Amino acid sequence: MTPPQGLDLSPIGNCAVSALIDAEARFVWGCVPRVDGDPAFAALLGSDTHGQWAIDVDGRASTEQAYLRNTAVLRTVVTDAAGASLEILDFCPRFERFGRMYRPVAFARIVRPLSGAPRIAMTLDIAAGWGNGSAPVTMGSNHLRYLAPAGTLRLTTDAPIGYVASGRSFRLERPLHFYLGPDEQFDRYLNVALPEMLAETVTEWRQWVRGLAIPYEWQDAVIRAAIGLKLCCHEASGAIVAALTTSIPEAPGSGRTWDYRYCWLRDAYYTVQALNRLGALDVLENYLGYLRNVVTRADGGHIKPLYGVELEEDLPERLVPDLPGYRGEGPVRVGNQAHEHLQNDVYGQVVLSNIQAFLDRRLFRPADAADFAALERVGDRAFALHDAPDAGLWELRTRERVHTYSSAMCWAACDRLAIAADALALPDRAAFWRDRAAIVRARIESEAWSPKGHFAASFGGDELDASLLQLLDLGFMAPDDPRFLATLDAVEAALRRGSHMLRYDEADDFGAPETAFNFCTFWLIEALALVGRRDEARALFEEMLALRSRAGLLSEDTDMASGEAWGNYPQTYSLVGIINCANLLSTPWRLAR
Repeated sequence: MTPPQGLDLSPIGNCAVSALIDAEARFVWGCVPRVDGDPAFAALLGSDTHGQWAIDVDGRASTEQAYLRNTAVLRTVVTDAAGASLEILDFCPRFERFGRMYRPVAFARIVRPLSGAPRIAMTLDIAAGWGNGSAPVTMGSNHLRYLAPAGTLRLTTDAPIGYVASGRSFRLERPLHFYLGPDEQFDRYLNVALPEMLAETVTEWRQWVRGLAIPYEWQDAVIRAAIGLKLCCHEASGAIVAALTTSIPEAPGSGRTWDYRYCWLRDAYYTVQALNRLGALDVLENYLGYLRNVVTRADGGHIKPLYGVELEEDLPERLVPDLPGYRGEGPVRVGNQAHEHLQNDVYGQVVLSNIQAFLDRRLFRPADAADFAALERVGDRAFALHDAPDAGLWELRTRERVHTYSSAMCWAACDRLAIAADALALPDRAAFWRDRAAIVRARIESEAWSPKGHFAASFGGDELDASLLQLLDLGFMAPDDPRFLATLDAVEAALRRGSHMLRYDEADDFGAPETAFNFCTFWLIEALALVGRRDEARALFEEMLALRSRAGLLSEDTDMASGEAWGNYPQTYSLVGIINCANLLSTPWRLAR
């Protein structure tokens, strides 16, 4: 299988802002003042005229690119035809200062000659909103100001400002420093401050990675996936976005272009679950704070499947007419209609995300009886809705069913509340929730079992989807249960395409799926390993790892014939799959040789 093309992009970020950088060190995507803001760089969804930050090298002959080890700092080395070379170091500052994390809305670049004096030219074009031309520019003695609608950005530099403003090429004879951030005076020497910021940012990332409990095998893949997940965190609120982009289509010509720059409670649950397995408690604790706000605001009522990164409830979906889309494959969307959906699995994911807080003695803020009382109200909703139709985890826009996955998540909510009650020494409440879990289990076993001899994706149906494999991960079924083995066989027969898995094969309101959904392939790998087909699972996992971008990341979807990446990027679901499968399949450290 060939590695992915097109989305071979490397993210940088600081858990406040982020940018995607292509193989030639161009910023082609990045939003301000946060991940779901207006794009400052939108070339990914249009052309170079829609916002980019490029450093062109005259006579470029070769380019090498890699992250500094265990960081989100990207290093690009360019060599020209005469053998002169330079390095570009790209990062978003992130380190502790004055007892709190310093993560400005800022992007830093350090450009250093390595040999000779290559000639470079810089193009910094800040988008004026969603495809509405370029932001006006004003020039000072050592800075340029870009008057973008979302807020003015200031580039402070020790490079010749006229050359930068004009895009004229010039010899690189000394290190140059560029800081694109708030419209504020930069009151330190750039040539001192930026190298210091770089060193502190490198240290901060490496300290975070050092605290991860990684598996023995596939360490680099797990570390890079973990950093990718961390970049999808909006640390100020605790939110975790599904991806850093909007509108990368799931398949060419499909029209399946969605805005993933929001916090889906489902995606966030899987993210914290995976990072918990690595011991990254900072992400869990931050996210639990976000969830407590969601639960309090819901006040025992409806919980939406997604929210904005600062708890916005209304995320109206609109089309952007002035951007043609990735490879011209529009439409470009801002907002997501799924905020209007009924997706009943969300109640289970809220409860499951919270359960560790009742059990883990390492946490700064263990959950208490008041938290349990609030969570019981979520459980009440789960029980009430366990057999109610919804849009399901695949967010079908024109069809509702009683989805087995949603019902199983409602069962999990009741089951885990019993565990929390035991931890709090509340035997009456534990018995209450176990009784409710038993009622939901009986309903699923009765209504979701198909006469064809397997569990079906909906009550009373016989159709299949890959989420049925999650009955194992949820603890609803054991890997040696004949009913699960029959369901696994049926799901494989219906949805497996060689080394890949579809979500489902029914036509929906956008037609039949054309690409594989990476997370579903990872679900299959987990299921194969747990039922004893371990060698097959390992081989399939290695194939998935081969599809990663040079940055070590995955998008949402894969073309089953070419291996090309499609869908938003980097996709938290896919990175979760890397971590979970590596943990499951790796040789234990005690057996390492």
